[in-house]
Amino acid sequence: MKGKFIVFEGIDGSGKTTQINQLSKWLISTDLIPENNQLVITREPGGTELGQSIRSLLLDNSRKNSPDAITELLLYAADRSQHVNEIIRPTLNEGDWVISDRFCGSTLAYQGYGRKLDLKLIKALETIATQGIAPDITFLLDIPVEESIKRRINRKDDRIEKEGREFLSNVSIGFQTLSKNSKWKKISATKSKEQIIIEIQSEIKKLIKNK
Repeated sequence: MKGKFIVFEGIDGSGKTTQINQLSKWLISTDLIPENNQLVITREPGGTELGQSIRSLLLDNSRKNSPDAITELLLYAADRSQHVNEIIRPTLNEGDWVISDRFCGSTLAYQGYGRKLDLKLIKALETIATQGIAPDITFLLDIPVEESIKRRINRKDDRIEKEGREFLSNVSIGFQTLSKNSKWKKISATKSKEQIIIEIQSEIKKLIKNK
């Protein structure tokens, strides 16, 4: 039986890592994942060894020459293609579950709404890179831009995070639009960690019940 594919999206500082960790601990403690199957935690960019090199090219802000917008988009697509074929598809085919920190939604939000690249072009590359693989459920952890900046105040920004407030605002609008159009599960990330994980657990139980 094919496994489940769960994705977390949101602007930086929304608490994706915290909630992924909480969800993984909870899932392992339940019997929702079939016996003899396992849970795999991954991320984009950088879920594979090749992806780690691509992640460095994309996020390192110390490089003299940064990738331009189209090159950046193609690098994300290359990372995703490798990720799908090396990690996600084989894992799901084994009946194992996958939780990914970011997937296609982030590219549409950051490169489409943030960089203002053609959404049709991004979706065409998405089709090539994913080859039909899509999440069973996507959670958007939603926080205001000001809260994102506040939470990251003592953290060194990567190349994308350094783009500034207007860029991040456009990305946030993108996530809002994608969430509505794609029927993601939007959860306010300004709630307590305990409240958020309870909502996530509830949605996972519904997902299993309705399979």
